[in-house]
Amino acid sequence: MPLITTIHESLPYIDPEPTPSDRLAAEALITTERSLVPDDPFHALLPTPYTPSSHLTPLLAAEFDRITSHYQSNSDPNAPPPKLSALDLSRYSSLPEMPDPSELSQMDASEATTLLSGLLEKAYTAHAFVAQRRQHLALLDSYGKNAWLIGNWHLEGELKAIEKELAEAKREIDLVTLQRKQAQDEAGPEIIGLEETWKKGVGRVLETEAAVEGLRRQVLEVRRGME
Repeated sequence: MPLITTIHESLPYIDPEPTPSDRLAAEALITTERSLVPDDPFHALLPTPYTPSSHLTPLLAAEFDRITSHYQSNSDPNAPPPKLSALDLSRYSSLPEMPDPSELSQMDASEATTLLSGLLEKAYTAHAFVAQRRQHLALLDSYGKNAWLIGNWHLEGELKAIEKELAEAKREIDLVTLQRKQAQDEAGPEIIGLEETWKKGVGRVLETEAAVEGLRRQVLEVRRGME
């Protein structure tokens, strides 16, 4: 999303600066025009306004409802909400405890086999989790720093490319502004001459109309005298 932080001169360079009274009159006209059309509170370049409900998934909404109901039912406002129990993390954090041999001796073969099979599955799960975690920590210790530095290097390259593009865009804007100013300065004398010629022509037209009006009145007076 682009950020508009620069205001470029867009008025003609050959026009004189407006007087305070002219500026007040122009601002009054602008205020009158703006009062006729309601302002849009959101700029066209800005994203749509953020609303919490538009970014909540059903699971997050359910979790917020659970926490809200906990605080509403609990008299202590400082009591922490109960932890989310959607995932059973105990099987990853500790090894299963072996049953007492005396208890196994009291079971039949099928029950003991089922119990030991479940414990063995839990032990395999915990072992796989710990092994993967150790492997990931070893990889992070060996390559994490370099990966982080490489990521920063890529981000720095992207930032430099964006800054270069921004500098080129500003340079192009400055060149266009200078060309515009030069063109207006070159055409300024001609425009001023045409304006003066137009003013003189309008003045002569007004003088001619005034002379015609005076001549018409003289003719009317002569006609009245002849009658």
